[in-house]
Amino acid sequence: MIIFIIFMRLGGLRLSIGLINMMLNLDKLFEKITLIFGVGILVLVLLIFYELISNSILIFWKFGVKFFATVYWDPIKGIYGALPFIYGTLFTASLALFVACPISIGLAVFLTELSPKKFSQIFSSLIDLIAAIPSVIIGLWGIFILAPFIRQYIQPLLRTLSFIPLFQGETQGLCYLNAILVLIFMITPIMTSIFTEAFRNVPRDLKEALYALGGTRYEVIKHVSIPHIRTALLAGIVLAYGRALGETLAVTMVIGNKPNITISLLNPGYTLAAVIANEFLEATDALYVSALIALGLILFIISLIVNLIGALLLRRLSK
Repeated sequence: MIIFIIFMRLGGLRLSIGLINMMLNLDKLFEKITLIFGVGILVLVLLIFYELISNSILIFWKFGVKFFATVYWDPIKGIYGALPFIYGTLFTASLALFVACPISIGLAVFLTELSPKKFSQIFSSLIDLIAAIPSVIIGLWGIFILAPFIRQYIQPLLRTLSFIPLFQGETQGLCYLNAILVLIFMITPIMTSIFTEAFRNVPRDLKEALYALGGTRYEVIKHVSIPHIRTALLAGIVLAYGRALGETLAVTMVIGNKPNITISLLNPGYTLAAVIANEFLEATDALYVSALIALGLILFIISLIVNLIGALLLRRLSK
């Protein structure tokens, strides 16, 4: 009997050791799989970068640095300049982010600190639904609703401010202002959802402590909530800016599609993504195709720089 008990205990011990070894092997296998996926993504990005470089080398070989500084774009005459498209992309995305960021923070504060719980849930769901609207629908909204509204109502109001370069000129509704409003409508729900979730995750004990010391709601938000979620705020801003830089269809439909470097919001413009979408199928000349792929390379580099700066700032803030 004693021998049988000893045998069973040894068998159970071996079984336990076997299970432990199997779990360790599964853990190592999972670690290797995740490593493969991580390296695979890096390789994919490098392959995309290589393809863009190799297919745009022709335009760089012919124009060199002038391709980035030339303001004219005339494929018929063989003149290619990327500066109007770079300007249009950064101009629209930056102004849209500048306006959408405080709106998103205000909405997030309202939904988490001021509004009733039921209203907050309904409104949050509505914001998520708006973020899921396809770009083409927003583009149609910009053409049929925003363009006439800008032409009939906003333009007469801005004539009184025509001494400001930002509001000079005339428009039929398809202009920088329309594209900026469309981008604001697209990126505000994204940032609002991220900011709202971040505000909800602020520890209640921290806020209650400041309330106990006599702090107002404004002081709690300023000195507790916002410092606690600053990394989430930056992440939302970087994500929204990347979306605004790369937005194609909606902006193409409302911006006017004219290579134009101007500070006026009422003038038409062009972006990197819009010119690629509009002209790539029409490009038959090798130099023309190379120029469009080079524009894609520029957009890729800009997005990469934005995300890299965001990652560095996030790391610094987290420390």
